[in-house]
Amino acid sequence: MKSTVAFIGFPRETIRFYRELKKNNSKLWLEQHRDDYEAYVMAPARAFVREMGDRLASIAPGIIADPRVNHSIFKIHRDTRFSNDKTPLKEHLALWFWEGTRPRMECSGFYFHLEPSGIMLGTGVYMFPKDLFPEYRDSVVHPKHGAALAKAVKQVTGKGYYVGGEYYKKVPRGYDPEHANAEYLRYGGFYAGIDEKPPAELASEKLLDFCLKRYRDMLPVHRWLADMVERSVKNRAH
Repeated sequence: MKSTVAFIGFPRETIRFYRELKKNNSKLWLEQHRDDYEAYVMAPARAFVREMGDRLASIAPGIIADPRVNHSIFKIHRDTRFSNDKTPLKEHLALWFWEGTRPRMECSGFYFHLEPSGIMLGTGVYMFPKDLFPEYRDSVVHPKHGAALAKAVKQVTGKGYYVGGEYYKKVPRGYDPEHANAEYLRYGGFYAGIDEKPPAELASEKLLDFCLKRYRDMLPVHRWLADMVERSVKNRAH
């Protein structure tokens, strides 16, 4: 059996790596510092994914935590094909834990983002795929599901987290612009999050519990979205 290394935090060298990357954003620089990237970014990231996944399973039993690149660990190389910004590398670490049967970025999940200035923790779906909009919008105005959404938002924002996803200027045709949840009809995705300075727990195993507490706080939004996405799957099957 392959041994796994326990998560003991992201060391100071992780932050140092991203500070230097920002000054030297090139594929050549990355290759010259590949050993540092492996030791101070990828190794602790893989350990974090494994152990955070175990903890998240206590609040989201179907969570998927896969410590591979393009699964729970976002690749460091940027897709610059359609961007004016041609810098080739991402200047942050991004991790993703998802729950659901659709492709990983079409499911709700929990997000971890680390850069020298701080961390961002979030939950939700950043951008809905086109075929998910009917289920999402109908759920927003549904007597039961819409009320559950309003309750989830109140619970999460009441603890100091933000919700976001506003994308469209107008409520889509066919929906009541005076509905109590009308603002959410203009969302292109739906997520909750919090931005914080690098916590004291960053360089220790205590970061796991630090994150779990915040993910638990945001759980009502995740549960609402995860249920909505699975309803869409079932409706498409019929």
